[in-house]
Amino acid sequence: VHRTPRDKTRFGLAPRRTEPVPPLLPLPFALEGHPKARFRRRENLRNAPPAKPRAEGERGEKGRRAGPRLCESEAATMESLVLKLYEIEAVKFGNFKLKSGIFSPIYLDLRVIVSYPQVLRQVSEAMWKAVEGNCSFEVTCGVPYTALPIATAMALDHDLKMLMRRKEVKDYGTKKAIEGHFDKGQTCLMVEDLVTSGMSVLETLDALTAVGLKCTDVVVLIDREQGGRENLKSHGLNLYSALTISEILAILSKHGKLSDEIVKSVKDFIAANKVDKSKQAADAMKEEAAAVAKPKRVPYEQKASQAKNAALKRLYEVMVAKKSNLSVAADVTSTSDLLALVDQVGPHICCLKTHVDVLDTWDEGVAAALAELAKRHNFVIFEDRKFADIGNTVVSQYASGVYKIAEWSDITNAHIVPGPGIVDGLKQVGLAKGKGLLLLAEMSSAGTMAKGSYTEEAVKIAEENADFVIGFISVNPGSWTKKCANGSFVHMTPGIKLQKGGDGLGQQYNDPKSAISRGTDVLIVGRGVYKAEDPKKAAQEYQKAGWEAYLSEL
Repeated sequence: VHRTPRDKTRFGLAPRRTEPVPPLLPLPFALEGHPKARFRRRENLRNAPPAKPRAEGERGEKGRRAGPRLCESEAATMESLVLKLYEIEAVKFGNFKLKSGIFSPIYLDLRVIVSYPQVLRQVSEAMWKAVEGNCSFEVTCGVPYTALPIATAMALDHDLKMLMRRKEVKDYGTKKAIEGHFDKGQTCLMVEDLVTSGMSVLETLDALTAVGLKCTDVVVLIDREQGGRENLKSHGLNLYSALTISEILAILSKHGKLSDEIVKSVKDFIAANKVDKSKQAADAMKEEAAAVAKPKRVPYEQKASQAKNAALKRLYEVMVAKKSNLSVAADVTSTSDLLALVDQVGPHICCLKTHVDVLDTWDEGVAAALAELAKRHNFVIFEDRKFADIGNTVVSQYASGVYKIAEWSDITNAHIVPGPGIVDGLKQVGLAKGKGLLLLAEMSSAGTMAKGSYTEEAVKIAEENADFVIGFISVNPGSWTKKCANGSFVHMTPGIKLQKGGDGLGQQYNDPKSAISRGTDVLIVGRGVYKAEDPKKAAQEYQKAGWEAYLSEL
């Protein structure tokens, strides 16, 4: 067991020396950072008289460590360290946005100390003195990542065995979470740069205990005094800190580095942002209960009842009646092949997606045949036209021309590149006919530019036209920063295959379960069905996989 020097004498593990203490080094050698200084410190510590044991739970000055009060030289050393941390901007004051999203008047950036070897040594020595004489351990482990160089410096200066925790465990090699040599049952001192709530320490605790190590003590440079000490204590961990925020403020104020106004703002911030673990636990229980009570996704029946558009309402009703969220993209080039394919897969789909401009022939008879198949097998028709022109032009493209799309297609789609005017133009033709429009918010091709602010603008336009816009062509709607206020919108996702992958031409495939879990409603499958040896059987398999994935999310 590694015991700090006073422990060794107190418990009889090392004889107390009776010869005179060796003289101190000459002044140049005593300077902090001199190559021989650390060896003199170690020799002096070995000859130090044993400390008077404290009663269990008794703490030193301000609860910082269970050691004696700081002598004048130690206090001067700590002041020097705080001033140096301020000088190198490891401690900053201003207005900083934290990871949680709140703004703080103080920011601790201890990562910079790796660029200042003398400061790094001062930090590690201050932390060593905070834990010295108070606990016993056999190995140390730095909490990744900022504390790793601190733990290394401490290990080198005091001949300590050190372990290293991987934050991301590799899926090759040894695949270890804890690197270094140790034995199960050994006691480990955790080394961290600072503590706020203590969550990063607890993550390391889990990793260490998982491999059989025992942990009861943590040493940090700075205690932010926001509830971390109490939280760690509730998990059986004793916290030893070299400094607290209050002490840092006092030292910097004493040396004229901070105004009274800044000191007050920091103290007010700390007081208002203490970590209340009991409240967090209660909130977590409420969230868990809400998650159990609330389904992961809105059922199709409920979406149908909320739909403001006739085509959207019918789509959901078909999906529920047929227990299918499958849309087959019939991207064949022969009209006869198209009609034959639709007759085979029709019983298993909720929607047929067409590209009529790739067909070898087209006339009103073909349109009538498609409409008859849709009625016989109960599905809606979606012409994947991807309109992208100005409003006046798309009016003609949608209503007239060779294809007269608005006459036979229930749904079509459009890019928002021209702006909201394109929706106005298409609505002028389709709304009175009970048609619906999808906006291309995302695409499944590699390198797509339909993402980010483009997607957010698509959501905005859709919500402003919810009587005609019925939803989106999307890939991962669950990740969108701007969520849809209209819960009835449908999300259709192309590029679905039973196995993930790509086609070498930029198309990226997702499997049914992952697509449904990301928030999609309708799975668009192309080559996986129409190029299958048995398209009808393939459609049945996709129908089953898609519906089971949907049910698993309820």
